[in-house]
Amino acid sequence: MQKLQLLQNQYNPTSDDIFYHIVQAPPDPIFGIANAYKADTSSTKIDLGVGAYRTDEEKPYVFEIIKKLEKEIVNDPTLNKEYLPIEGLADFNKGCQKLMFGQNSPLIASGQIVTAQCLGGTGALRVGFEFVKRHIPGDVYVSKPTWSNHNQVIERAGLNQFEYPYFEPKTKGFNCAGTIECLSQARMGSIVLLHVCAHNPTGVDPTEAEWLQIADVCKKRRLVPFFDCAYQGFASGCIEKDVFAVRKFAELGFQMIVAQSFSKNMGLYNERVGAIHIVTSNKDISARVLSNLKIVIRTICSNPPAIGARIAAKILTDEKNFNAWVEELKTVTGRIIKMRTLLKQELDNLQVPGNWDHITRQTGFFTFTGLTPEQCDLLTKQYHVYLLRSGRMSMAGITSKNVRYLAESIKAVVQKK
Repeated sequence: MQKLQLLQNQYNPTSDDIFYHIVQAPPDPIFGIANAYKADTSSTKIDLGVGAYRTDEEKPYVFEIIKKLEKEIVNDPTLNKEYLPIEGLADFNKGCQKLMFGQNSPLIASGQIVTAQCLGGTGALRVGFEFVKRHIPGDVYVSKPTWSNHNQVIERAGLNQFEYPYFEPKTKGFNCAGTIECLSQARMGSIVLLHVCAHNPTGVDPTEAEWLQIADVCKKRRLVPFFDCAYQGFASGCIEKDVFAVRKFAELGFQMIVAQSFSKNMGLYNERVGAIHIVTSNKDISARVLSNLKIVIRTICSNPPAIGARIAAKILTDEKNFNAWVEELKTVTGRIIKMRTLLKQELDNLQVPGNWDHITRQTGFFTFTGLTPEQCDLLTKQYHVYLLRSGRMSMAGITSKNVRYLAESIKAVVQKK
């Protein structure tokens, strides 16, 4: 007992506490905004940081088809809680391939696409970049700006990353010339991360002609396209049109990687439903790629969860369920497009200084407003409007009831000297 007391007296927290050196990490910028919004008691507060769909009543939304299928799964006596295979649910993976590459894709028929279920879009990115690090290590080029988590995922995989100039502040559009110039100087064999549609955070996408220019420079520099598809259906409102880039690159013969998420377009946020696709040159190589991809997954999560994948599979493999989902998705997308139009109208009616055409020109969940960090801070502190300091605004947080107040608040901060 005396010996134990002596050891306790000699204990020095600064030298003996193995965790003492750990400093407080900064909060995630997006989830930090959500927490600040929840703590705000103002009746006029608006959450424009949220990366999730909201109804016009500012409520989370669960697709009706999702509710129906979830009940079917829960009440299915043939299902159990056994582990899924490392690569995930087979029906889900097959459905993901067809949604991404097309029902009649020759790549699917020839076995050139390797697919594995992952923990949402982030999980697919993490698995994909870990695979890249182990088997095709190279520099990674990401758009400037990009989703903040991209940088962290790539960093954790131990890969060097560089930026290509994606957004043109003057036009608030795509900087095609800057992107092409940068990628044309990239080291041969580098990986280029491309947003399939509804670019996060800018809402700015290349045209079909510009995608062909990107494909051309990727061919010349032997760059490996790594597509991130988080918003299929939210750009144009058409799930086929929104994956033009992936299907065109596949048609042009690219070997590539695609991360796919169903968090947004099926509303399966907390089910973590995603997939990774790797397009190879032939079936034999696909088998070898899958064997190594499974090793990566085994060390990260062992195998994926089942419920969300079962729900998605029932949609992707059944025509009636699929059509019901597509129609519901169009309704959801339509509300976001309507909010863009309403906000633009309110800004114009209030004669807010500046050109706001980009509000309706940009697509998807987000708008890159062009507001300065100081203006964004003022919006939050004085007007209780929560958005990222970059000026990224989530259109899903705008409603017919708060759009006027939002426009008035923007006018106030823009006019403030």
